[in-house]
Amino acid sequence: MAYRSILVPLDGGEQGRRVLDIAHGLASEAGSHLDVFHAQPDSKEAVPLLGEGMSGAMIEEMMELADRDATAKSAVARKIYDELVGKHNLPVVERGPGSGGVTASWAQETGREDELVARRGRTSDLIVMGRPETDAERPSLMTLHAAIFETGKPVLIVPPSNSENFGKRIAIAWNGSVEASRAAAAAMPFLQKAEQVVIMSFETEKSANRLMPADLARYLSWHGVKTIEETVSPAGRAVGEALLLQCQKEGADMLVMGAYTHSRVIQIILGGVTRHVITASEIPLLMSH
Repeated sequence: MAYRSILVPLDGGEQGRRVLDIAHGLASEAGSHLDVFHAQPDSKEAVPLLGEGMSGAMIEEMMELADRDATAKSAVARKIYDELVGKHNLPVVERGPGSGGVTASWAQETGREDELVARRGRTSDLIVMGRPETDAERPSLMTLHAAIFETGKPVLIVPPSNSENFGKRIAIAWNGSVEASRAAAAAMPFLQKAEQVVIMSFETEKSANRLMPADLARYLSWHGVKTIEETVSPAGRAVGEALLLQCQKEGADMLVMGAYTHSRVIQIILGGVTRHVITASEIPLLMSH
């Protein structure tokens, strides 16, 4: 099992350079294809309310500013891609099978980034994205949530801090749910190479009567993955906070967990375990819904 096709959305921010480097490192291990994608915003969507108090000149000026900003970000995204392809002399191909080594391709479309990434992500093995650096980055956060909840594929979320070397000590957040099971299975290429895998089971009301950590350990053993089991009590803390604290105690450099929500919009507004872990984790996260 390997990630043969890796989608890397670039929004034109400088963080994309580091994210693409990390994706290339993963692709190098399996000779995978890097599907680098940029969604250029439609300037018409930059003016959500064309109503009272706005003259035609004001609307036109706003759209021109939006167009210039979108063009500049598209240029940065393409530059980051071209630099990676040139640096590693990557073959540029559109369809498989590849050359046996890392290959790459570039695609750009105009429209809402969250919708386009959700559509393209459904035909990828893995999506690699940077974590929004501030909670105010609403478009990036919506795209990230779309990748997690609307593709059915695992998403590797890279934090702003240095994280080039990771995956040696992996923690799995386990509550026996379908989402947690999918995340563990999706992370198999990482788990099989890890030096240590810790199954962290949290004692909560929702985790009662579900699959126990021993069940997951037995499943992973059939794939050659040796595990350590730890049962953790939140001890009055929020589950997300307790989870990240336990990762620190275990020395984990990567976290695998299921993503949970009833509504992507509600999750963005109200928060929750998934939201807290995404915005606060300092180690890479592999999430699956």
